[in-house]
Amino acid sequence: MIFGGPRHLELVTAGDRGRPWPVPFSTAPVLGLRGRKVAVLASGDPFWFGAGGSLVPDLSPGEWTCHPAPSAFSLAAARMGWRLEEVLCFGLHAAPFERLRPVLSEGTRILCLLRDGASAGTLCGWLNERGFGASTVTVLEALRGPRERVRRVTAGEGIADVAAPVAVAIEAMGAKGLSRAPGLPDDLFAHDGQITKRAIRALTLSVLSPRAGEVFWDLGAGSGSISVEWCLAAPGARAHAVEARAERAANIRANAAGFGVEHRLTVHDGDWPALTRALPRPDAVFVGGGLDGERLAALWAALPESARLVVNTVTIGTEALVADWHGRIGGMLSRFDIAEAAPLGRMQGWVPARPVVQWSVVR
Repeated sequence: MIFGGPRHLELVTAGDRGRPWPVPFSTAPVLGLRGRKVAVLASGDPFWFGAGGSLVPDLSPGEWTCHPAPSAFSLAAARMGWRLEEVLCFGLHAAPFERLRPVLSEGTRILCLLRDGASAGTLCGWLNERGFGASTVTVLEALRGPRERVRRVTAGEGIADVAAPVAVAIEAMGAKGLSRAPGLPDDLFAHDGQITKRAIRALTLSVLSPRAGEVFWDLGAGSGSISVEWCLAAPGARAHAVEARAERAANIRANAAGFGVEHRLTVHDGDWPALTRALPRPDAVFVGGGLDGERLAALWAALPESARLVVNTVTIGTEALVADWHGRIGGMLSRFDIAEAAPLGRMQGWVPARPVVQWSVVR
């Protein structure tokens, strides 16, 4: 039996033995034939944004053999004359264009594999809407095949009449993109006023210290701004945001999608003391709301060794609570007083924000 895309099956004249991949994509039909002779046709390197990475976790080492060929990324880089180690590569067959948002900035070079020909024009429109209309977009169709075609446009111009398989090479121009420093502007996030403000967020993330692949709990997440920036800060970092109010949980989902991190930020609706029992082991935890003595004691007992805990408080009661725990357990207790200039008559004066007391400690 031969599995592959329709064009693969046609190229090898698979006939009755051919089995097209199901839509949406699933490896179940292949795995259902374990023990029989099965061939899987996949473009280029199956272990770089390919079917191999999806199949192998369910197979034993002796069950499969791979015969890799140059990947679509290698073929595209060869056509462009780009150093592949200096290029960002994305497989956007089934992923939203927002995955590009964290990396788009002036001068960035990106290679993308797309679902179909129409997606190339849609991507150009998406770039243009976000201020990257001046970007050069090279559309590469059917590389190294008899139908190969390479065309270059700006994102603002757009492109049509594109046939799959297709890759695009983007040289980003026209906008600065997102800063990778913690503390993004508040107005980039959907929120109802319940948001850890920019300066405090930057200070909080520096203490949380996100690292590649780590798991984060954001308890009483509000807008989810801390979770979003946790995911942006390190490759593969994952966040679990818990929020009791449905409208705020909706904002968290909107922010995760808008910043292209919805695949690494999971939103949990409900009160966090009950929900944390089912969450994966955390490397860091932030409590932004809903804290009292009983909840803090239960959370502390549940934390694994070496987990980092950060609590921000703005009320006298929770300030006294964390001061007591700091006195008994240790860690660092800090107070942040921040003021911003605002009109005061014909001049300007300082408008103070509520002071924030922060307790941070390692379990």
